[in-house]
Amino acid sequence: PRGGGPGPHFHRGMSEAFFVLSGTISLYNGTEWTDGHANDFLYVPPGGVHGFRNEADEPASILMLFAPGAPREHYFEGLAQLGELTDDERREWFVKNDNHFVE
Repeated sequence: PRGGGPGPHFHRGMSEAFFVLSGTISLYNGTEWTDGHANDFLYVPPGGVHGFRNEADEPASILMLFAPGAPREHYFEGLAQLGELTDDERREWFVKNDNHFVE
């Protein structure tokens, strides 16, 4: 269902792509938001500013692809502990994981 997602950010060393399995996902491309629907493939090149979220009232499911294959397990597992970090530790953690937020 309708919910948040990461704000505008970019990755220096990898591309990120989304294959929409079901529902609708909104992708920010650095300028505007566009909707991806079931069976759509949305691609963000390395360095491309992007964000994504579900703006629909229905659930959405996506398959995320990173290239080159990046060890993202640590990143996704670590998201659960972000609330325990100080602001400086959180910023350092994101940079270490090639996640650079744009304000």
